[in-house]
Amino acid sequence: MIYLDHNASTPVDPEVADAVHSVLRTNFGNPSSGHGIGLKAKASMEKARLQVAELIGASCEEVVFTSGGTESNNLAIIGAALKMKKGHIITSVIEHPSVMNPCRHLELMGFGCTYVGVDCDGRVPLEDVGKAIRKDTFLITLMHANNETGVLQPIEEMGALAREKGISFHTDAAQTVGKVPVNVERLHVDMLTIATHKFYGPKGIGALYMRKGIELTPLLFGASHERGLKPGTENVPGIAGLGKACEMAGVYMKERTSHTKRLTGMLYAGLKERIPGLRLNGHETLRLPNTLNICIPGVDSGNLLERIKDSVAASSGSACHAGERKPSAVLMAMGVSETDAMSSIRLSTGKDTTEEEIKEAVEIIGKAVQALTRNP
Repeated sequence: MIYLDHNASTPVDPEVADAVHSVLRTNFGNPSSGHGIGLKAKASMEKARLQVAELIGASCEEVVFTSGGTESNNLAIIGAALKMKKGHIITSVIEHPSVMNPCRHLELMGFGCTYVGVDCDGRVPLEDVGKAIRKDTFLITLMHANNETGVLQPIEEMGALAREKGISFHTDAAQTVGKVPVNVERLHVDMLTIATHKFYGPKGIGALYMRKGIELTPLLFGASHERGLKPGTENVPGIAGLGKACEMAGVYMKERTSHTKRLTGMLYAGLKERIPGLRLNGHETLRLPNTLNICIPGVDSGNLLERIKDSVAASSGSACHAGERKPSAVLMAMGVSETDAMSSIRLSTGKDTTEEEIKEAVEIIGKAVQALTRNP
């Protein structure tokens, strides 16, 4: 199996797995306990907090551990809204469901939400966000990079605008942290979401960066773990894995970025040569180095993925809901037709993807497209 679905999830790095297993085997204590075994667990947790903070240019006290990207996004958005009690939120039409659905939930509670559109490249226009700001706007939440197209958003400019207007700014960076350099000060963000399974860490663990001074109402209630924002005994093995993944991402960032960009480019060039009419969905250059979303006109993406599923792991540009295939809302927001959206697939490379795998994937996908074109 050639794995080209790294935006969905990545394999756990062996060194990260070792860090998790080490804690599982020898560090079973409760971090809230005052004895030696508990203090050892606490030390493991605080080491990981430092590793996360160093990767994103934050301080340790600004990192809150969560169960992953979904909880981080919900805590940032709903937690900010409950603290304000009323007001207006700005987001975009291409957000992940863990941002979109909390905003819709808040609308049912009486909050106002504006969903800003995107241009044909999949980028949110800065001027449109500026026009959407109201006197009661208290939060802007925009993803750093889209999970389907990999298109990078102008978060630095958005953050500067929000800070100028005195509005809190959150970015869902689940797809960027560990893949490209992320610095919270440079981005001007007040909150930032991290999901470690997107960069070779374990699932079920993540973090939320909260700039000093930001206050949120908790979504769960219990003891005072994680400043009272994540009550419950901490997942120390997962946290250790998150920390190690962050440490390794910092060390190997340039190498991984260069490697995935080169192989993604090779994949795109090979498929364009092999498949007439193939088109890129999204910005030509302002996208994640590992992500390629392409439209193959006349070929149903579901049929293509079914044909290659035993040899190449990839994702469709369309989402499945209760067995019903629908065109990607992200692609359609970019102006892609429903037919072309249903003919699109996402391919995402990783640090361990090889040139040989790329060449083989081009052959496999090319032959599958040829067969489907002859016998649709």
